Amino acid sequence: MKKLLLTAIMIGSLNAEGISGLFSQGQKNFGFGIGSSSGYGTDYTVVNASINYFVQNNISMGVGYQGWFGGDPKINQISIPVTYYHPLNAQYHPYIGATYSHTFIEEPYEDYDVIAGRIGIAMTMGSNTYMTIGWVQEHRTKGDESSDDGYPQVSMGFVF
Repeated sequence: MKKLLLTAIMIGSLNAEGISGLFSQGQKNFGFGIGSSSGYGTDYTVVNASINYFVQNNISMGVGYQGWFGGDPKINQISIPVTYYHPLNAQYHPYIGATYSHTFIEEPYEDYDVIAGRIGIAMTMGSNTYMTIGWVQEHRTKGDESSDDGYPQVSMGFVF
Protein backbone atom coordinates (compact mmCIF):
# COMPACT_ATOMS: atom_id res chain seq x y z
CA MET A 1 0.00 0.00 0.00
CA LYS A 2 2.87 2.40 0.67
CA LYS A 3 4.86 2.06 -2.53
CA LEU A 4 5.69 5.60 -3.60
CA LEU A 5 6.83 6.15 -7.18
CA LEU A 6 8.70 9.33 -6.35
CA THR A 7 10.24 9.73 -2.89
CA ALA A 8 11.63 12.57 -0.90
CA ILE A 9 13.62 15.47 -2.17
CA MET A 10 15.23 16.68 1.00
CA ILE A 11 16.44 20.20 1.55
CA GLY A 12 19.21 19.89 4.07
CA SER A 13 21.02 22.03 6.52
CA LEU A 14 21.24 25.78 6.33
CA ASN A 15 25.04 25.99 6.38
CA ALA A 16 27.80 25.42 3.86
CA GLU A 17 30.01 23.10 5.93
CA GLY A 18 29.43 20.18 3.58
CA ILE A 19 27.97 16.78 4.32
CA SER A 20 29.69 16.32 7.71
CA GLY A 21 27.93 19.49 8.92
CA LEU A 22 24.58 17.82 8.30
CA PHE A 23 25.18 15.39 11.13
CA SER A 24 26.35 17.94 13.74
CA GLN A 25 24.41 18.80 16.88
CA GLY A 26 21.99 21.66 16.30
CA GLN A 27 21.53 21.09 12.55
CA LYS A 28 18.01 21.11 11.12
CA ASN A 29 16.86 19.33 7.97
CA PHE A 30 13.62 19.91 6.11
CA GLY A 31 12.24 17.26 3.77
CA PHE A 32 9.49 17.26 1.15
CA GLY A 33 8.24 14.48 -1.07
CA ILE A 34 5.49 13.74 -3.55
CA GLY A 35 4.44 10.45 -5.07
CA SER A 36 1.52 8.18 -5.72
CA SER A 37 0.01 5.13 -4.10
CA SER A 38 -3.22 3.21 -4.01
CA GLY A 39 -5.32 1.79 -1.23
CA TYR A 40 -8.93 1.10 -0.37
CA GLY A 41 -9.64 0.78 -4.12
CA THR A 42 -8.50 4.36 -4.83
CA ASP A 43 -5.42 6.00 -6.36
CA TYR A 44 -3.89 8.81 -4.32
CA THR A 45 -1.32 11.56 -4.67
CA VAL A 46 0.84 11.32 -1.56
CA VAL A 47 2.54 14.45 -0.19
CA ASN A 48 4.88 14.44 2.80
CA ALA A 49 6.87 16.99 4.75
CA SER A 50 9.27 16.51 7.64
CA ILE A 51 11.69 18.35 9.86
CA ASN A 52 14.58 16.78 11.77
CA TYR A 53 16.87 18.21 14.43
CA PHE A 54 20.24 16.78 15.47
CA VAL A 55 19.99 16.51 19.26
CA GLN A 56 23.60 15.23 19.35
CA ASN A 57 26.25 14.70 16.72
CA ASN A 58 25.01 11.94 14.38
CA ILE A 59 21.59 11.53 16.11
CA SER A 60 18.49 13.17 14.66
CA MET A 61 14.89 13.27 15.89
CA GLY A 62 11.99 14.70 13.97
CA VAL A 63 8.35 14.88 13.08
CA GLY A 64 6.67 14.25 9.75
CA TYR A 65 3.28 14.60 8.06
CA GLN A 66 1.93 12.61 5.12
CA GLY A 67 -1.36 13.37 3.38
CA TRP A 68 -3.09 11.15 0.82
CA PHE A 69 -5.08 13.34 -1.58
CA GLY A 70 -7.49 12.77 -4.45
CA GLY A 71 -9.48 9.83 -3.11
CA ASP A 72 -11.75 8.46 -0.41
CA PRO A 73 -11.29 7.75 2.42
CA LYS A 74 -9.22 10.73 3.57
CA ILE A 75 -5.86 9.58 5.00
CA ASN A 76 -3.37 11.58 7.10
CA GLN A 77 -0.31 10.33 8.95
CA ILE A 78 1.94 11.79 11.64
CA SER A 79 5.34 10.18 12.27
CA ILE A 80 8.21 10.55 14.73
CA PRO A 81 11.58 9.30 13.42
CA VAL A 82 14.91 8.83 15.23
CA THR A 83 18.08 8.12 13.18
CA TYR A 84 21.70 7.43 14.04
CA TYR A 85 24.34 8.17 11.35
CA HIS A 86 27.63 6.36 11.87
CA PRO A 87 30.59 8.60 10.88
CA LEU A 88 32.42 5.98 8.78
CA ASN A 89 34.34 8.64 6.81
CA ALA A 90 33.70 12.00 5.11
CA GLN A 91 31.91 10.38 2.15
CA TYR A 92 29.91 7.52 3.68
CA HIS A 93 27.57 7.62 6.71
CA PRO A 94 25.69 4.34 7.27
CA TYR A 95 22.47 4.94 9.20
CA ILE A 96 19.95 3.02 11.29
CA GLY A 97 16.68 4.40 12.51
CA ALA A 98 13.24 3.77 13.94
CA THR A 99 9.91 5.49 13.34
CA TYR A 100 6.54 5.47 15.05
CA SER A 101 3.57 6.56 12.92
CA HIS A 102 -0.13 6.96 13.53
CA THR A 103 -2.44 7.02 10.52
CA PHE A 104 -5.82 8.73 10.72
CA ILE A 105 -8.43 7.32 8.31
CA GLU A 106 -11.92 8.58 7.73
CA GLU A 107 -14.74 6.32 8.97
CA PRO A 108 -15.86 3.59 8.43
CA TYR A 109 -12.17 2.53 8.45
CA GLU A 110 -9.98 2.25 11.56
CA ASP A 111 -6.88 4.29 12.35
CA TYR A 112 -3.68 2.26 12.59
CA ASP A 113 -0.14 2.41 13.99
CA VAL A 114 3.17 1.56 12.33
CA ILE A 115 6.51 0.85 13.96
CA ALA A 116 9.29 0.85 11.37
CA GLY A 117 13.01 0.31 11.23
CA ARG A 118 15.26 1.60 8.48
CA ILE A 119 18.84 1.00 7.50
CA GLY A 120 20.99 2.39 4.71
CA ILE A 121 23.82 4.68 3.75
CA ALA A 122 24.11 8.43 3.19
CA MET A 123 26.70 9.29 0.50
CA THR A 124 28.33 12.57 -0.49
CA MET A 125 27.67 13.25 -4.18
CA GLY A 126 29.40 16.65 -4.35
CA SER A 127 30.39 19.48 -2.05
CA ASN A 128 26.73 20.43 -1.45
CA THR A 129 24.83 17.27 -2.41
CA TYR A 130 24.19 13.91 -0.78
CA MET A 131 22.06 10.84 -1.45
CA THR A 132 20.60 8.18 0.84
CA ILE A 133 19.76 4.64 -0.17
CA GLY A 134 18.18 2.24 2.27
CA TRP A 135 15.50 -0.24 3.26
CA VAL A 136 12.43 0.31 5.44
CA GLN A 137 10.72 -2.55 7.26
CA GLU A 138 7.29 -1.83 8.79
CA HIS A 139 5.07 -3.58 11.32
CA ARG A 140 1.48 -2.32 11.08
CA THR A 141 -1.20 -2.89 13.75
CA LYS A 142 -4.91 -2.16 13.37
CA GLY A 143 -7.06 -3.46 16.20
CA ASP A 144 -6.31 -7.20 16.53
CA GLU A 145 -4.76 -7.40 13.04
CA SER A 146 -1.10 -6.90 12.16
CA SER A 147 1.02 -7.09 9.01
CA ASP A 148 4.60 -6.54 7.87
CA ASP A 149 5.88 -4.79 4.75
CA GLY A 150 9.26 -3.69 3.45
CA TYR A 151 10.35 -1.34 0.67
CA PRO A 152 13.41 0.55 -0.62
CA GLN A 153 13.86 4.23 0.20
CA VAL A 154 15.93 6.72 -1.83
CA SER A 155 16.35 10.45 -1.20
CA MET A 156 18.53 13.28 -2.44
CA GLY A 157 19.72 16.21 -0.32
CA PHE A 158 21.11 19.63 -1.07
CA VAL A 159 23.19 21.59 1.45
CA PHE A 160 23.15 25.37 1.29
